[in-house]
Amino acid sequence: MSSLWNVFLHVQAYFFYAIKQKIQFYLEDIETPIGRLINLSIAGLVLLSSAIFIAETYSIPETIKIYLDTGNQAILAIFTIEYLLRFWCAENKIRHLFSLYSLIDLFAILPFLIVPLHIDVGFLRIFRWFRILRLLRYVEGKTIFGYVTREDSAILVRILFTLFTIIFIFSGLIYQAEHPSNSGRFNTFLDAIYFSIATMTTVGFGDLTPTTQVGRLLTVLMILTGIALIPWQIGELIKQLLKTSKQINQEILCINCGLSIHDTDARFCKICGKPLVKTGDACELPTLNEELTVQQKRQLD
Repeated sequence: MSSLWNVFLHVQAYFFYAIKQKIQFYLEDIETPIGRLINLSIAGLVLLSSAIFIAETYSIPETIKIYLDTGNQAILAIFTIEYLLRFWCAENKIRHLFSLYSLIDLFAILPFLIVPLHIDVGFLRIFRWFRILRLLRYVEGKTIFGYVTREDSAILVRILFTLFTIIFIFSGLIYQAEHPSNSGRFNTFLDAIYFSIATMTTVGFGDLTPTTQVGRLLTVLMILTGIALIPWQIGELIKQLLKTSKQINQEILCINCGLSIHDTDARFCKICGKPLVKTGDACELPTLNEELTVQQKRQLD
């Protein structure tokens, strides 16, 4: 009887282990259709929840507000399930718990976890603007939202995402800090974006000014960010755009068969073997010996 029980325990352990491995694979996978669907769906929910935050800053009918709040709660429930699954699948749970992505995920679902405790969560609303950071895991390396791209394109997307994230978070924070006591000036999210961009670019028109201590502190942080980080990001953006433009202008074209998809250091066409010419910058023609070598290889083939 005990042997049967041991067999049952082993089968049960193997079953749960297999499920855990499968869940972990799909939560990190971007190549299979199921894994890509899961990850793109999560990314879409992050964007949708951010759009809900923005919509709630405007004057909308009460019925629509109820629908938006219900949708936000449903999204938070999905994020909570995802967070628990990632924690369950992690081999080193302590290390996973204090990892960057895990902390971002935890801050994103804190309001949902604390509401059932009947605790005032007004101060936690500030964390919802950081939910956009959950998209960080989808712009790593050469993978952009589940699709493998060129390194230059990935760098360009990361720079644009960084600029967008900085402006979005600061706009949400300044709106959250100023709207309750300064709603006449910081009335909508658009007002907050206008103030954030004007402040971080050090334009400072002066038509919008914070009145709370938190708002003034955020303004100081915006100015410091605008001085230290924004110019560097803009410089990197311009550098990547110029690099991409140069690569486009120097497209390698085969004048014989018309194929333009070649490696940057290619000298002969991969289809017909004829010499290549860069369309934006004249390429040195190959020597006669090199051309004869290619022809000899083709004859041997």
